Amino acid sequence: MAQFPHISNEIRSTHVMVRFGLRLAILGVFASLGNAGFAQGFAVLSLMSATICVAGALLQRETPLATTLNHWDEAAAYGALCALTISAGQLAIA
Repeated sequence: MAQFPHISNEIRSTHVMVRFGLRLAILGVFASLGNAGFAQGFAVLSLMSATICVAGALLQRETPLATTLNHWDEAAAYGALCALTISAGQLAIA
């Protein structure tokens, strides 16, 4: 994050982890309130969050595989959650 050079790497990573946790809690609430079912709603919302994180990373010109956590890492985590939710849903159907 070139905007705040005085903030240490540990604080930046902590900020990303807190942001991820809050978004995950919000996604869980919205997925449980939806009519499509929790698994399908959570998969769609996590895919949407991954897309938003990629857009944020591109806008802030963050580098993938940086030394600190950033939007790219969040996008990868949301993508993994989406894939896990879809595959768990497929196992439940079979």
